[in-house]
Amino acid sequence: QVQLVESGGGLVQAGGSLRLSCAASGFTFSSYGMSWYRQAPGKERELVAVISSFGGNTNYADSVKGRFTISRDNAKNTVYLQMNSLKPEDTAVYYCNARYGFMYDYWGQGTQVTVSS
Repeated sequence: QVQLVESGGGLVQAGGSLRLSCAASGFTFSSYGMSWYRQAPGKERELVAVISSFGGNTNYADSVKGRFTISRDNAKNTVYLQMNSLKPEDTAVYYCNARYGFMYDYWGQGTQVTVSS
């Protein structure tokens, strides 16, 4: 059974930091590209960051470049999102995604991040 379990969300003041984790199970983690998405109230889900299967390539939304860092530990089947210099506009539910080709696409349940001004 495929599972993606996010953790690490919470309430933080503007300028603060949080580290999200996504623990994966039920599939060959090291073969999958991993991503973080977020969805703010009343807005569409948007891609925040993506990392290739062995971590050699990463990409970020312009809005988080220089502030967020995605990483993965294939030995622990876990992907991380280090979020620094948080802004109120970063407030959203953050979702972990695992993708392999066009057929395999898994989502976590999401974790709430709230940044107060």
